Amino acid sequence: MAEIGIFFSCEERSAQEIVHAAAHAERAGFRSAWISDHFHPWNDAQGQSPFVWSVLGAAAAVTTSMRWTTAVTCPTVRTHPGVIAHAAATTATLMPGRFRLGVGSGEALNEHVFGDRWPEAAVRLEMLEEAVNVIRLLWQGGFQSHHGRHYTLEHARLYSLPEEPPPLLVSAFGPKSIEVAARIADGYVTVGPDADAIASYRAQGGSGPISGGLKVCWGEDRDACVRTAHRLWPNEGLSGELAMILPSPRHFEQACELVTPEQISESVPCGPDPEEHVAAIQAFLDAGFDEIHVGQIGPDHEGFVDFYASEILPRFAA
Repeated sequence: MAEIGIFFSCEERSAQEIVHAAAHAERAGFRSAWISDHFHPWNDAQGQSPFVWSVLGAAAAVTTSMRWTTAVTCPTVRTHPGVIAHAAATTATLMPGRFRLGVGSGEALNEHVFGDRWPEAAVRLEMLEEAVNVIRLLWQGGFQSHHGRHYTLEHARLYSLPEEPPPLLVSAFGPKSIEVAARIADGYVTVGPDADAIASYRAQGGSGPISGGLKVCWGEDRDACVRTAHRLWPNEGLSGELAMILPSPRHFEQACELVTPEQISESVPCGPDPEEHVAAIQAFLDAGFDEIHVGQIGPDHEGFVDFYASEILPRFAA
């Protein structure tokens, strides 16, 4: 039976909110969490963007059993993979056995902010693979050097390492990125119940858990929830490569003018009916996911957690 976890969006919630919500979610029975890693939110209405590594440090202090995964960190442009290796290793020492580093090739929204060129997709994948090699090299301990096409390390050593390096999960959406993930990952991260993508990952030798994420908007009034989801996360209705190439929240706001409330109503589980939420999760299970992390859009996060604890989690308990 798949695990139902919780998804915290740094784009929408402050560091204090996430830390408080994490403690509440663990008490309610959630055993795993995804947390996003963004420099910008997708739009101004979301309104937040705390530094994920600070949030994880605080979360380590208020949770005792919850497993955490970054979903996902981009270790290629904005942040050198040596820095990500350092941050992830320290986090793993704060959460022994319960931290996983999820990585992906990133979005221009977050990665262009220091004026770096945003490479084409094939180059981003090449950078990601080299970055993963750099991270794993540093996790071996000792002084390490690397002189690659994209990254350099010179006599670098991480002194604060966990007893075991954390699993490294890779996000992938298209055929080329799935091939890379199958070759280098300890697990596969994606959104949307895409059975063909999972089959491709497994067929190419991909191992480890299949980890997915799902946005919902729980509340007593379904129409109000649809309006909230449309106001805060209209980007859930965007398709294609826009999420990877648009450079700022205002560009997403412009693109999302094409997304209607009806589209959100059809694609995002909204409202108080448990069956709507169960059906969305079941679609992930049917596609072959091992774990699904559900994130609340909008206010009353405690109400969402309590609803899931009483109405949803028992339906999927082993």
